[in-house]
Amino acid sequence: MTERFRALHVPGTPLMMPNPWDIGSAKVMAGLGAQALATTSSGYGFTRGLRDGGQMTRDQALQHAAEICAAVDLPINGDFENGFGHDPGTVAETVKLAAEAGLAGVSIEDTDLPKTGSYPFNEALARVEAAVSAARAAGIVLTARADGWLMKSYDQAEALRRCRAFARAGADVIYAPLVDADTTRALAATGTPVNLLAAGDMRDLNTQQIGALGVARISIGGGLARVTQQVTINATRAMLERGDFTALKGAVSLAEVEALLDR
Repeated sequence: MTERFRALHVPGTPLMMPNPWDIGSAKVMAGLGAQALATTSSGYGFTRGLRDGGQMTRDQALQHAAEICAAVDLPINGDFENGFGHDPGTVAETVKLAAEAGLAGVSIEDTDLPKTGSYPFNEALARVEAAVSAARAAGIVLTARADGWLMKSYDQAEALRRCRAFARAGADVIYAPLVDADTTRALAATGTPVNLLAAGDMRDLNTQQIGALGVARISIGGGLARVTQQVTINATRAMLERGDFTALKGAVSLAEVEALLDR
């Protein structure tokens, strides 16, 4: 499964990798033709009543990942936040456990959770080096994330510097959420496959336009989970406040959902 996943990363022809938040959404996405999927810490956290960002335990993330892997015959990438620990040894152990759960890939970010700041450069790099070593030993694709621009803890130049260092350290994929088109092109120039988050201004581009930036993979994070939450909020508010049930007219048919679940 790992080599199947690795082969899907083609710069210029990006893999569209949706992010389900439970078994049902994973099966629906697989039934619609997705070639690979990725877990989302925020989307899954919503189903557990948890906020995003260091609230989930490693055991919860591993169990969730194992359930998704067992539900669909697709490569799955795991959103494992900061590796569920600060020291490189813990990150390496997390990568090993991710592979044992059946994941084809795992993402590790440089946010010092549960805070919103980022690890210092050298510490972040040491954590990636440990993750790379563990990923190679376990046979899993390692995505190294520079999240400081997303978290407002450093600028895009620092995101690029970190991703370049992560690429030199052997990361299979580099990922700096929400950086602009110029920085994305610079990331792609490293020669290491780049993941792009379809959020912010990037939502105005289609897959072909994103591919033109040199991107090899597109993910949506918790975006679709939050769209689902917005529909739930709007419809529930209308029912409770105005006695308005018209939002239910937009529901998908039971037969269509069941057909996708059964594929």
